[in-house]
Amino acid sequence: MNPAQSILKDLIGELKNLARTETIVGSPITAGEFTLIPICRVSLGVGAGGGSGEGERKVSTGEGGGGGGGIRVNPIALVTVRGADIHIHTLGRGSSIGHTVERIPDLLERSLERILDNLKIRQGKSEREGS
Repeated sequence: MNPAQSILKDLIGELKNLARTETIVGSPITAGEFTLIPICRVSLGVGAGGGSGEGERKVSTGEGGGGGGGIRVNPIALVTVRGADIHIHTLGRGSSIGHTVERIPDLLERSLERILDNLKIRQGKSEREGS
């Protein structure tokens, strides 16, 4: 295998490691009764080149190669899950992450209010049963 092929093979192997499924579908984040799942677009790019040749005097020969690669990860959506409700909030052109982030405190506040209401109801039942 020539040096360029070897370099390209190693580059692609490393980039495949970085662009696993966990990179595209991020780890879930739980906040109260909500679960947020980030979704990303992964773009990869690689390039390599190499060659061999003889010197002018044909005394020595040589081989050389080089390569490079890059990965770009862009968040494109957030999936919100609450019980059986699933919503997809797209990020990017025509949408705003700001709008999605602005809604999160309201959603959390409503969830906390429901939790507190349920606790009050349970406390009321315990007090009535204890009397």
